[in-house]
Amino acid sequence: MFYGLSKSIKKILPKRLFYRGLLIVAVPIIGLQLIISIVFFDSLWIKTNKGMTRALVGEIKTFMNAYENEEFDKEFLIILFREHLGFNIKFEPTKSIPKNYTERWFSPIDRTLRRELKSQLTGYWFDTTSYKNLIDVRIKYKDGHFQFIIPKERVTSSSARIFALWITFPAFLLITISIIFLKNQTRPIINLARASEKFGRGEDVEDFRPSGALEIRQAGFEFEKMRKRIIKHLNQRSEMLSGISHDLRTPLTRMKLQLAFIKDGEISNKLSSDISEMEKMLNEYLQFSSTRSNEKTETFDLSELLQLTIEKYENKKITSNLAQRVYYDGRKILIQRCISNLIDNAIKYAENIFITLKKSSNNITILIDDDGPGIPKKEIENVFKPFYKINKSRGDSKSSVGLGLSIASDIIRSHGGNIRLESSPKNGLRAKIFLPF
Repeated sequence: MFYGLSKSIKKILPKRLFYRGLLIVAVPIIGLQLIISIVFFDSLWIKTNKGMTRALVGEIKTFMNAYENEEFDKEFLIILFREHLGFNIKFEPTKSIPKNYTERWFSPIDRTLRRELKSQLTGYWFDTTSYKNLIDVRIKYKDGHFQFIIPKERVTSSSARIFALWITFPAFLLITISIIFLKNQTRPIINLARASEKFGRGEDVEDFRPSGALEIRQAGFEFEKMRKRIIKHLNQRSEMLSGISHDLRTPLTRMKLQLAFIKDGEISNKLSSDISEMEKMLNEYLQFSSTRSNEKTETFDLSELLQLTIEKYENKKITSNLAQRVYYDGRKILIQRCISNLIDNAIKYAENIFITLKKSSNNITILIDDDGPGIPKKEIENVFKPFYKINKSRGDSKSSVGLGLSIASDIIRSHGGNIRLESSPKNGLRAKIFLPF
């Protein structure tokens, strides 16, 4: 029961830290204000207004009783009530009071006035809306009626407005201070999150400086240490692979020169083929070592980039369906390398390739389908591992060292995206690339 309730609450809670913090501060303040307002409204304002309304209706009743007494001067009585009580009294000898009147259901003034008039007088009508600061009360008398124009302040207290002002202003002030405080407290956390996101995409975060509370600064310093260790490790890996590749290129070059002196064409061709395969392997090593390039991000047309990449494969059956003018902020060369690796991988095992580019409100999707043998589901997660090769289903290429998909995955992840392999509608393999937009 409580688990289900907790799950429901989590769904409606804000996702961002700032708004959650603001909710924690604002809800108690607003709740307290509501409780105080209800207590004040019930115990003070309503009771005060009831007393004022009862006194007003009592004065009207006193006037009616005195007017019926023959001993009182009628004109003097009217003047007395006007000067001392603020009543503007007028007698309409032949007019009857209106039969219907409009009572505002949400107005405690109307409700209280009706109850008091009903309890003390018969034949009444009132209007609290026609005049801004006046109340029109009419009381039946013989063949006509009396009209009382009374200041509205006689039935309502101004303390309610003052109280509402005093209770609203501090609440507004406290929430404003809380917003400023929360912004200052959450800004270091947001900066740390953004720096982590940028670093995950392979971007430079040298401008990041830990700040904020002690715990947040400590997390920032630890992030800096981790970032430096990872960069050091990546640089060492790149330098090692680059060094090995460079050292191997020298003897390969000498072997190529020596092949020119071999007269046997069959042997020469075989050795030349082996050397070419070794060069391809070295190129893959170098690509793998340089995945986290220093290339700066730029805005480019992804549709145009895909079209240019496809045109390099002139003799291959590649069908494309590309959305036009899909602009993306990223590292152009790395994205092109990723697409090329996926196309090269498809070309090895399939006759026909189909490339689709889609754009939605929040992401870009690139689909690369082929009609090859596909990959078993149990092997899909393994093919992204460096140096992993499948000996079944899609075959085994001598020139491949199992880095193409790993390089493609690293490139897409460095852009904050994701790459997934699944069965294709073309009966082969589908590579699905998601890029945040």
